Amino acid sequence: MKYHQQVSGVTYSFDGLVEVMAKATPLRSGDQLAGCAAEHDGERAAAAWVLADLPLEVFLNEELVPYDTDEVTRLIMDSHDRQAFSAISHLTVGGLRDWLMDAAADDHGAERLTAVAPGLTPEMVAAVSKIMRNQDLIAVSAAARVTSALRTTVGAPGTLATRLQPNHPTDDPRGIAAAVLDGLLLGCGDAVIGINPATDSPQATADLLYLLDSIRTRYDIPVQSCVLSHVTTTIGLIEAGAPVDLVFQSIAGTEGANTAFGVNLALLREGNEAARSLNRGTVGNNVMYLETGQGSALSSGAHLGVGGKPVDQQTLEARAYAVARDLQPLLVNTVVGFIGPEYLYDGKQIIRAGLEDHFCGKLLGLPMGVDVCYTNHAEADQNDMDTLLTLLAAAQVAFVITVPGADDVMLGYQSLSFHDVLVTRRTMGLRPAPEFEAWLRSVGMVDDAGRLTPFDLASSPLRSLTAAEAR
Repeated sequence: MKYHQQVSGVTYSFDGLVEVMAKATPLRSGDQLAGCAAEHDGERAAAAWVLADLPLEVFLNEELVPYDTDEVTRLIMDSHDRQAFSAISHLTVGGLRDWLMDAAADDHGAERLTAVAPGLTPEMVAAVSKIMRNQDLIAVSAAARVTSALRTTVGAPGTLATRLQPNHPTDDPRGIAAAVLDGLLLGCGDAVIGINPATDSPQATADLLYLLDSIRTRYDIPVQSCVLSHVTTTIGLIEAGAPVDLVFQSIAGTEGANTAFGVNLALLREGNEAARSLNRGTVGNNVMYLETGQGSALSSGAHLGVGGKPVDQQTLEARAYAVARDLQPLLVNTVVGFIGPEYLYDGKQIIRAGLEDHFCGKLLGLPMGVDVCYTNHAEADQNDMDTLLTLLAAAQVAFVITVPGADDVMLGYQSLSFHDVLVTRRTMGLRPAPEFEAWLRSVGMVDDAGRLTPFDLASSPLRSLTAAEAR
């Protein structure tokens, strides 16, 4: 179907929903690379106008990625909850934006947003995000409530959890243990202590799992650990009896992109069931840790939709959240600036993408986190990351990634430091996950208000952490 809109005496035409969605998207370098971005602001405004006037029902009748050839599309369509959708089925995309803003201002807005989530498709959510200002995205995200749990509860109102990321270029146990200690002393690690291994060797992954589990059990820390190896590696280690808390996998919004990651829906479900069967949780049994990122489908050449037209990267990112939603994960995060400036060129694009991704994931019912990050060849700096972290904290993000000194020496990119989150919690009145905060209080690291207190490491059992774990 062709769509037309006149702006300032110029008539713009768009060949189908795929093109409307792409050209309505705020400018980003990945869409320019794919050849689907609006050529100028006038065309972008016309596409956004068309999009705002489209009935939501269009997204149930006009595919962006073909149903017959893509299992993610089949998952989206076949799992759509018509009853939940009935509350908003009469609306346009613009009407949905107004409905969401009304819910955000309502004392019962969280309940309204939770009830409608199963009736929203990723394409609907991506569409409405394109016509919302940053402030709109923050307001609606802050009103939504999504929690998950294993040994800690992630996403509870008034909390900001963290992944403690103690990566090391050679997986050296002393270096990893030192980074873990550094993070714990600054109140980080309540979402997960998660290592990106330097190799995907099953033995190396097992060694790291035992290392993290020994730290957790020796000091009785209510956290979950994860080594971010491929799902097939982790399934094998579960079968071998390794102490697996969470199954990690990178996922994307098309079948082709997931194939490039070496996964499909059946394999992801197998990993989920394998970890759940271990029953290692104490307050819940959400066992998947999933990562996404705008541009992943384009980077693997799996970004084409109906008629061979490129689908914009933000819509494809939102479709990845349908895969995540199917698995009821503990954690989902977008590594927003990690893939590079080819996809998000500068700080402004990274900030916008981070707010969009968080909004879309949370609105679809996910415990959504963000790796607030950039690569050194992007036009961004740590001030941009401060800005995005503050905005996400206002939007009630479930968790963020933290690394020693904000510099990941293994992956070679810039993220957030432990003290960045410490300052943000204090400034924004946020606290760690409740179970983790109780542990911090029990070992004398925080007071009853959740503030860090003077702490004598020399007299604490934690003093032996680095030496005890190096073997």
